[in-house]
Amino acid sequence: MYSIFFITSFLIGGALLFNRNNILKVFLLLSFVILQGSFALFVIRNTGSSYGYLTADHLAVIFIVVLFIISSLSIYHSAAYLKWQQKNEREHNFYYAAMVILVAALNCAYCANHIAITWMFVEITTIAASFLIYYRRTELTLEATWKYIFVCTISITFVFIGILFLGIAMKHAGLTDMSYTSLMANAYLLNPFWTKMAFIFIFTGFTAKAALFPMYTAGIDAKDKAPSPAGAIFASGLMNVGFCGIYRTYGIIRLTDSAAWANSVLLFSATISIFLASVYIMKVANYKRMLAYSSIEHMGLVMLGLAMGGAGVFAAIFHLLVHSFIKPALFYQTGIAYRVFGSKMIEETGGYFRQSVAGSLVFILGYFCVTAVPPSGLFISEFMIFREMYLGGYLWLMAIIMMLLTVIIWALGRNIFRLVFTAPPNVKFESLERPSPFESLSQLALILFVMFMGVFPPEPILDYIRAAAAIVSSR
Repeated sequence: MYSIFFITSFLIGGALLFNRNNILKVFLLLSFVILQGSFALFVIRNTGSSYGYLTADHLAVIFIVVLFIISSLSIYHSAAYLKWQQKNEREHNFYYAAMVILVAALNCAYCANHIAITWMFVEITTIAASFLIYYRRTELTLEATWKYIFVCTISITFVFIGILFLGIAMKHAGLTDMSYTSLMANAYLLNPFWTKMAFIFIFTGFTAKAALFPMYTAGIDAKDKAPSPAGAIFASGLMNVGFCGIYRTYGIIRLTDSAAWANSVLLFSATISIFLASVYIMKVANYKRMLAYSSIEHMGLVMLGLAMGGAGVFAAIFHLLVHSFIKPALFYQTGIAYRVFGSKMIEETGGYFRQSVAGSLVFILGYFCVTAVPPSGLFISEFMIFREMYLGGYLWLMAIIMMLLTVIIWALGRNIFRLVFTAPPNVKFESLERPSPFESLSQLALILFVMFMGVFPPEPILDYIRAAAAIVSSR
């Protein structure tokens, strides 16, 4: 099934690139959605199955299912977005082909049981994402594309250097197999110095995808300038693949005597990430960039939970899972709002409630969910993370993080409620589009699921998260 999915996905992507028939395009996209759904069902039923250096462990299964849901919705919402943009069919073909290849590469990276395989498919995601960022063919999208390519190329070079250092650490231990399974089984044999060097380079490299300090800048312009359906995948699938690279590498070094040092690296990156998010969200003038900076804050919280260990690891994965549904819902709705107002600038938009009650509900409920107000599932994960920080004696750090989160909650609320209720001057609402409430149903469904996860999280999902967390929380 692995080979069938990956080969067929890339063939569909190639066919979409050269297709000139609308009916065939719809058929190819529908075929890809069915193919991806079949693959998600397969990995659920065969968790732990392998094909070469590809293994669908519990963490991979979680992210594959999330990606199936979000990418399917992105393909659905792309139709309205592309119709509004009124580009020619050739550019539509590039867009859909890039999206299919991006999703296929993300699935490959999730399943990779070899750090070099992860590196290879993460690089493919950079190329595919670049085509999506540049879709509108403007000077600003061109600048964002080159910035994304530049930062991600540097970051992937860091990962490659880290792999070389890891190879040196393995040579001292007499190891030749660079799979995650082998490295974790023999972690105690690795040379401590070269293992530290490998981790710091690999961690730094993957922060470009994970939206963390220091390479977080790659994702800000990407999420802003890319079409909103693509931005939804960036805010879930791409961030998750960055987490996968960090998490699996961290699982290796955590089994060595350098575990405390690695925790310090995570804590430093997490704290700076949340601080930067709080600073920029207060000053941001664009609501898509605002959501992008919010993602940095949440990934910082995820790293805090990972560094705490124990229940904090469970909370980190739970947090990332729930965030992967909230943020796409908000990105889909920003795409609709952008179509209504013709602007993403906070000063030029407002009074959205007059144009779309359903869309305004998405923004309001999404705001409460993304800021961890009960019954949001993020309340559960953040409570667990802060509890582990308290038990670990990180009281001063916990106080600082809480103050920064307060600033973020205030800044997000100020901008979102202004977008929904405060009408800008000299705007003739009669001339603006009134989007159909049905366009917001998918976002409301995602948000309701997030609330459901905060009240009655299904036990099978919790079992998968526990099994995924066991990789690093067992020690």
